[in-house]
Parts: sequence; C-alpha cells; structure tokens
Amino acid sequence: MTDIAVVAITTGGAETARRVVAALPGARLHGLAGRVADCDLSFTDTVSHVRTLFSQGTAVIGVCAAGILIRAVAPLLADKAAEPPVVAVSPDGTSAVPLLGGHHGANRLATAVAAALGGRAALTTGGDVSLGIALDEPPEGWRVANPTAAKPVAAALLAGQPVRLEVECGDAGWLALPGLGAEGTQAIRVTDHAVEGDGELILHPPVLALGVGCERGTDPAELSDLVRASLAEAGLSRHSVACVVSLDLKADEPAVQALARELDVPARFFTAAELEAQASRLTQPSEVVFAETGCHGVAEGAALAAAGALGKLVSVKTKSARATCAVTRSAGNIDPATVGRPRGRLAIVGIGPGDAIWRTPEASRAIAEATDLVGYGLYLDLLGEATAGKIRHDGAMGAEEARVRQALDLAAEGRSVALVCSGDAGIYALATLAFELMDREDRPAWNRLDISVAPGISALQAAAARAGAPINHDFCTISLSNLLTPWEAIERRVRAAAEGDFVIAFYNPVSRRRRDQLPAAKEILLKHRPADTPVIIARNLGRPGETISVLRLADLDAEAVDMLSLVLVGNSESRAVRRGERLWVYTPRGYAKKWEDQ
Repeated sequence: MTDIAVVAITTGGAETARRVVAALPGARLHGLAGRVADCDLSFTDTVSHVRTLFSQGTAVIGVCAAGILIRAVAPLLADKAAEPPVVAVSPDGTSAVPLLGGHHGANRLATAVAAALGGRAALTTGGDVSLGIALDEPPEGWRVANPTAAKPVAAALLAGQPVRLEVECGDAGWLALPGLGAEGTQAIRVTDHAVEGDGELILHPPVLALGVGCERGTDPAELSDLVRASLAEAGLSRHSVACVVSLDLKADEPAVQALARELDVPARFFTAAELEAQASRLTQPSEVVFAETGCHGVAEGAALAAAGALGKLVSVKTKSARATCAVTRSAGNIDPATVGRPRGRLAIVGIGPGDAIWRTPEASRAIAEATDLVGYGLYLDLLGEATAGKIRHDGAMGAEEARVRQALDLAAEGRSVALVCSGDAGIYALATLAFELMDREDRPAWNRLDISVAPGISALQAAAARAGAPINHDFCTISLSNLLTPWEAIERRVRAAAEGDFVIAFYNPVSRRRRDQLPAAKEILLKHRPADTPVIIARNLGRPGETISVLRLADLDAEAVDMLSLVLVGNSESRAVRRGERLWVYTPRGYAKKWEDQ
C-alpha cells in the first residue's frame, strides 16, 4: 500500500503523525492549516478533506478522535469491498483502531502503527481476534481467488468445527490453526493451479516465477497474450506469480514493465552471468541468444534463477513472433525482494528554497519512496525527519559532478535514489548535469534507469512572492558565476536583458572570491533603466534568518550580498510602494493604459 494519508489536526498529534509517516513507506503527512506546520499537504476543513481522500481511494490514518473520521466518511459508505482503509490513532500513540477495511489493509496498518509507536492495535474483526489471522487478507504475496468463501470457513473454525486443509505447494505455515486437518465439511486449498474452488476457499501462494524475454519494442499486448496462453495451457493461476523476471538488458523494456503492472507483481532482473549459471538446466539453450546477450537462455534462465536450486520448470519456454516466456515453481514461497534486482529509479528532486511548506507533494513522495538520498549536506539537512530510514550520501559544495555520478551509479545498482536539489532541480541545479552526463557517456546501465524530475518552487518565485509581484511581466534569470560560463557570455546576456527591459533575477551574484560581476552588471543596467529602479535582495529564503531587502538600483552594493542571496532587479516600470506597514514591489502589465482608454 503506497497511497497513505496520515492526517493530523493538532500540534500534539502532529508529532505522533510524523512518527507514523516515518514508519510507513509511501505515507504523507496532511496537516490542518494554522496548527500543523512542515507537512506535505495542508487543508482547512478536516471533514471535507478526509471525505475527499476516502472518495479517491486513499488509505486514511487519522491522528484524532475516531468520531471525526466516522462523521467524515459515513455519507460515502456503500461497498466495503471497494472502500479504502480508515484507521484512528490516539494523539498520544497508545491506540490504533481500524474503523473500516479491516481485511483490506486497515488491520495491517493499525498493527504496523502500533508497533512503531509502542501502542496497541485494537483489532475487532472476529478472525483476527479469535484466530489470529484473516483468511481473506493473507500474508504479502498470497492471493485469494474467492474471498466470499472465507466467511463460512472462518465461521466453522470459530465454532470449533474441523476444516480440511490441502496444501499442494508453497509454505503455508501461517495457516497452523487448531481445527485445520485432513477432514472437514469446509475446506481450504492452497494451490498454484487455476481452479474454481467449488465449496473450497482457494488460496494462491507466491511460488511461480515468470521468466520473459522479448525483442526491443515488442507490443506489450503480444507478451501479455503469450503469458496468458502459457499459464492457461499449464493450468496455472496468474495469482500465484510472485514476480516477472528477465535479463537486466530488459529492465527498461515497456512490454516487460507493463506485464508486471498487469499482474501486480514486481519486475526483477539478472545479469547475463547470473542467467548463464543456469545453462545446464535449460531445455532449449540457444547459441544465437548467447551471442546476443551473453547467456544461453533468457526466459527459462531467469525463471530458474528466481526459483532457486530446488525450483522446477512447470512451463518450458514458449514463443510468439517477438517474445518468449517460461514458468518455474519454487519449493517454497518466493520473496521478490531477494530475487535479482529491480529496475533502478532516479528522481531528481527540487525541494524548494527551504521551508517544507514550499515542498511539492510530488517531491515529498519521491523522497519518501527513495532508499538513498544524494545531495549537498545542507540540502539534505533541510529535509529534517524526511531523511529518517534513508541512506544519506552527503556531498560537498562544488562536487556537483561527483554527486550526480554517484546518484546514477547507485540507481544502476537497482536502488531507488533521490538526487536532492534546492529550489527547482532544472534551474541552475543538477537535472541538466544528469542528462548531460547521460548524453556524453551513453552508458547502458544509466540508460535503463527509470528517471523522473520533480519540480520545486524556485528562489526566483519565492523571492517574488515575498516582495509582492515583481515578475508579473517579462523576466529572465542570469547566473553571474563565471566558473562554467565565460564572463564575456554573461556580460552579453546582461546587456541584452537590460536593452530588452526584462526584470532580471541574478543567481550566484557573488562569492568570497568573485566580487566584480555584480557591480559590472549594475553599471550595465544603469545605462538602460532609472537609478531608482527597485532591487530586491532575498537571503536565506524559507530558512532561519530569512531577510528581504528593497533598495534602489543606484544603491546596490556587492558587500550586502552573499552566495545565499538572490538579487531581483525590476524593469524600467517596476515600482516600490508602501501601503500600510509593508513596502511592496510590483511590475505593471499595462492595465493603466486600459483604464485610461476607458
């Protein structure tokens, strides 16, 4: 379960909620505005917000009174099989109560929350309380073919009646219950076969490894059809497939990833050497495949590698025009996390200038889902508790290329990596460097990564918002650092922006050794706009010690600026106006002429 909203409505409850978020992968903190700070998402109406989350199918953990959650979702209750879990957690963390969806994740969430907080999960569903398990919510990886059959079986066990248990495959140790044996009117059948389950509760254990191979650009429908036909011919259930496995060269193959999504299982990958180690077990080794990939078989080799030394082929390699598949049965249950490695993920994340309230939900999600965080140490520190449980890779200022290479290499190992940047990752940050390295070096391991860029609020936007509306007309950004760009090119751009009368945001205006560029830019601007043009110096935006200063262009002094500053210079029409207690800066868009014409 990856879409979990932890809702806090009080300051005291927020601390408990943060501990819950840290303990649950994919969870995000939703806080009541004015009471809960540093949250992933703010809201103003608790009942309305919870109702919206519930209607969207989001699991809700409310750190509040149970009655608040009940009143919120009561009008929406209709189909218990389709409704998301709802759990109430006491603000002190001593109790976690599943209110809805006990057998659809709520009991599991409540148990996990109680374990993290040192509290108690107050489970009320009969099977969980009396039997210690829920037959219609089996362990991770197991599937229930006919959930409605769980109720009469559980009722029989609760009544002390014998229930027949047939285990055809897999490790069913979690079903070690009094009353289960060789006889009984009601029955549980553990099988990887596609069966109807007439009078039986059918449980499918995660024992099948589905090995696949395909040509580059294969239609996902072709691979899906081949797999369905192969499983049907072997009489196997898709619900016992634990993972889709293949050669690592196929990690970014759309058809393979689409198949894993269709089956709702992980996709895992092996190196050619790992698959070649299975060569003696293949039924159809191929010299052609070996010449192309370095192993004598992809589909069978991957399936056998995933199933382990005691695994057996239950569906030998079958082919379509452009794809192959094979299926193995493991001697025990397959844990996909121990099989091969996943496709590596790299999220290049902009976290905004500093304050968590400026962090986008997409950025927060990328950080929450990451196993590894790479970034300048200060930027990782700004994440606060969001780094809990993550492997930090702190970098030094000036070592940008090393950080990007490290992030790409870690992701190539199959890890989920977040490369953390301040502001927006695509504005004077590391997104461009990542793509430039990939472009120049064309490394296969990097090219196969699942890469995303999460935008952030830029220092430009934050400074403008703090000051008023100075960039409400045409504007540009210019970095005054000549470490990577010759000063002649920077000077040419400053002159063009001045002549074009753009509002200009100067990034990297000065450093300890670089003090001449800002005064030079000022002299250029004074030739094209008035001396009293408003200038905003924004320092430490969104961080402790934030300052916003407004002065005249003629009074701009490099000694008042440092590397933590952004300098925003208005155009010839920008105005600084004091109204009430505040001095505001804005740039007109031409409405005055419209008013005059009226």
